[in-house]
This record gives sequence, C-alpha cells and structure tokens, in this order.
Amino acid sequence: MERKPVKNRNVLVVGGAGFIGSHLTDKLLTEGANQIIIMDNLFIGTKENVEQALNNGAILHIDDAENQEALSYIIEKHDIDIVFNCATKPLNYSFINPSNTFLTNVVVLKNLLELQLKGQFQSLCHFSSSEAYGSSKYEPMDEGHPLDPQTPYAAGKAAADLMLRSYVKMFDLDAFIVRPFNNYGPRQNYEGPMAGVIPLTIKKVLEGDVPEIHGDGEQTRDYIYVEDTVDIALKTFPIISPGESVNISTGQQLSIKYVVDTIVHVMNYNGNITRKPQRTADVQSHRASTEKLQTLIGQYDKTPFKKGITDTVSWVKTEKERKET
Repeated sequence: MERKPVKNRNVLVVGGAGFIGSHLTDKLLTEGANQIIIMDNLFIGTKENVEQALNNGAILHIDDAENQEALSYIIEKHDIDIVFNCATKPLNYSFINPSNTFLTNVVVLKNLLELQLKGQFQSLCHFSSSEAYGSSKYEPMDEGHPLDPQTPYAAGKAAADLMLRSYVKMFDLDAFIVRPFNNYGPRQNYEGPMAGVIPLTIKKVLEGDVPEIHGDGEQTRDYIYVEDTVDIALKTFPIISPGESVNISTGQQLSIKYVVDTIVHVMNYNGNITRKPQRTADVQSHRASTEKLQTLIGQYDKTPFKKGITDTVSWVKTEKERKET
C-alpha cells in the first residue's frame, strides 16, 4: 500500500490543540502540508499549544468532534484530504467520569468513519493507545497482543480500534491505527487530577512539594518522547496498509521508580519521595515490540530519556513562570 504523503494536502487534526496533537500540527507544517486545520474543544488542549502553528498559517476551530455536523462542516469548508484523530479524554478522567471518557473515544471516531464513508475525505490516521492492550500477557507486546482494557478510557480506545477495523473490512476505507506507548514531553498537562506522572512530579519539585510514587514503583512503562511519536506517525503514514495497526514506542521498559529518580536527579532534588497506595486498574507492565515498526520504516531516532526529561523540566518551568507573570 502506498498513499500520498501529507505534502501539499489539506489536513485536519482533530484534538490538534492537545499534547500529541499540537506536536503533530507543528510537524505537519515542517512536512509541507498545504493547509492545516485544527479542531479542538479545548477540554484539555490549549490555544498556547498551537500559538506557533497559528502564526505559521494553521487555522483553529474551537468545536467538538462529538458533534458530527460541526465535524462535517469543517471538513467540507476546508476541502480536507487527510484526517489525524488525536481527540480523547485523558486516562485520569476515567476515574472521574468513566462513561464520558469511554464515549468520547468511540463517538469521535464513529463520526469520522461515517463522514469518510460518505466520501468527505480520503485517509484517516487514528491515534489509539497502548492502554487498549491492558497489562501484558507476554512481552514484548506486538500488534497481535489481545486487547484487554482495564479502564473505561482504555475500553473506549479498544472499542474505537475494533470499529475502525470493521469499517475498513466492510467498506474498504483508507483508515489505519497508530498505537503510541507512554508519551511524555512539553505540553503534557501538569495541573489538577488529569496531570501526567512526569509533568506532575516536575511541578511538585518546582513548588517545593514532595514527589509521589503509587504502589511499589516497579510498574513499568515504555516511554517515548512526544516529538519522536509524531515523527514516526508521519513516516508510517504513506506505507501502512488500511485496517492495520502499528506500535509507536522505543521498546525501552522503565519503572515508575526509575522515572521519578531520573526527574529528581535532573532537578537536583534531594528530599523525600512519598509512597501512596497503588491505583485501581493500574497497568503493571508495558513493553512494546517494535519489530513491525522497524519493518515499515527501518531504524529510527529516539530521544534519550534523560534529555527528554531535561527538555520537559525546562518547559514546565517556563510555562509556570509564564502563568505566574
């Protein structure tokens, strides 16, 4: 399968003001997309995330992709060729509002597939999540690993993946799935109940608070720097077959304890680390197989974890200072 790359084409990024979506938008600009449209309801995304992109010609629509009419209007108005779906409610939100988290993942993709079925755009790249796999049955986890979600967020991701595959099989749509493992980096939410563990830990240290580890800290994740994720997604775009999925990861398994230790080392923090009870439904172990990804795109660059953490610390620090002035 060879589809045309993104250069000179009209692209819509749903959820494009969010963490991964905003980095994808920046990357699409450097790849020479003709027009980049961002659709985001700003539930967790921010205008600040896409300020640079908007200054370089991207267009932002503040609207909700769960509204199929709004989505259809934007796609028709801008004559969209390609859609990247990054819309989601964060995993942590499923502890607060489980059904809404589940439904957002399903409804947005349902709307996109229905509009694609009507011929409103050509190609769809859907961002799933490694959480759809649940805890590993075997490692490294390849794309054939069972989907065994353990949170409503993950269940919504898994359901959306299955829906996409069924539409491709029944209606021959050009749609595929990229499945990033644990992303980190600048623009990840660091405040409130929906904060990611890395930026939240950085914020605590900056504020003189005590970092936390839930459980024994031995639970592992396969961390990947967000700019690597979007770079890999665009490399796979022209060559992955419809209906297929591919893991996006580094294949490096890091414990939460190691992650927190790296942050406190980079930040020269010598204080205590609080131990808290393990969260319910917390995945114990994640390590991706990168075999399929390497078959598609060959060897690829990976940001060293310590450098990624250093850059993330710098961003959180700058962002906090900006908000406080």
